[in-house]
Amino acid sequence: MPATAGGTRGPVIRTHVLGKVYSPGTEAEVVALRGVDLAIAPGEFVAIMGPSGSGKSTLMNMIGCLDTPTSGTYHCDGVDIASLDAEERAQLRLRKVGFVFQGFNLLPRMSALENVAMPMSYTDMARDERMHRAHAALDSVGLGERARHRPGELSGGQQQRVAIARALINRPPILLADEPTGALDSRTGEEILLLFKRLRDEDHTVVLITHDADVAAHADRIYEMCDGELHPGTHPPGARA
Repeated sequence: MPATAGGTRGPVIRTHVLGKVYSPGTEAEVVALRGVDLAIAPGEFVAIMGPSGSGKSTLMNMIGCLDTPTSGTYHCDGVDIASLDAEERAQLRLRKVGFVFQGFNLLPRMSALENVAMPMSYTDMARDERMHRAHAALDSVGLGERARHRPGELSGGQQQRVAIARALINRPPILLADEPTGALDSRTGEEILLLFKRLRDEDHTVVLITHDADVAAHADRIYEMCDGELHPGTHPPGARA
């Protein structure tokens, strides 16, 4: 049975015996995921740990609807992704998942405001509304006064806050963060992790991919990946019940 978080609502992330094999049946075959069972409730902050090659990035790509499983099932906020074609998966990803990466991935010639508003360019929302929502998103991460600054004019922590605001702009229920503090000093990293906790308290589901046990300890629950297998989650000391 999958490890299930507490709460009365159904999981926003649910996998059942999820498997992923690259180049199956060839000499280059790689089994990246092996029978992964996982259930994460709305408003939970979960860390997935593991060394390079353990399968944690493959699992993140599955949760983010960037890849499809070879076997098993994944339901993203109640939707079975196997029932969707590539375009439908892209639309689901746009609505349901926000991504935050170690390298920020901001466009250097755009202002913070323009970077945050960029995901909404794929919608039919009017420009004024896009800018209004982008301003609100920057305000929510404490950077409203830096809206006109370009990434090169911001510190690393400020750039990561812009990236988080961009990830939240379409109000997705799931926030996926891949080593989000890896390029930051320890104090700034702590500030970003506190921001994730606040977003969790606002009912976002935060999934943090990391190899750092100190970073993972900020989550409510820690899972460990090893050789494509996901081991049951534990509650770190001081985690929210």
